[in-house]
Amino acid sequence: MSEQPSNDSVGQRCQITREDFICQRIEIQKLREGENLILGFSIGGGIDQDPGQNPFSEDKSDKGIYVTRITPGGPAEVAGLRIGDKIMQVNGWDMTMVTHDQARKKLTKKREDVVRLLITRKSLEEAVKHSKGSHPRQ
Repeated sequence: MSEQPSNDSVGQRCQITREDFICQRIEIQKLREGENLILGFSIGGGIDQDPGQNPFSEDKSDKGIYVTRITPGGPAEVAGLRIGDKIMQVNGWDMTMVTHDQARKKLTKKREDVVRLLITRKSLEEAVKHSKGSHPRQ
């Protein structure tokens, strides 16, 4: 069950699964190199992978799709993607229960010059927790 994303790109609360996450939208313009479209990042994870091998999973049971590498100066870095970001959606498609190969195929479609991601990262969660604790409610 997916909520419609709001216009706020950072700090929106989204519910993709049964858990709430603080999400950020990131739009990556693919770089064209001959026949190839370059995103400038690599992924790890997926429901067919061993979550114990995922360095970004705190409880070692998370089978999500995570960013494992960013090409310096590449489209992903320019767009603000970071190592450790968890990809929740790709162009509106839920990425929380997909295989590694399904995620790779959604990201690398040849007909799409732009990839719109909905991601979550630990620093977003911490920033929201901190801001709620530091400002008393009126």
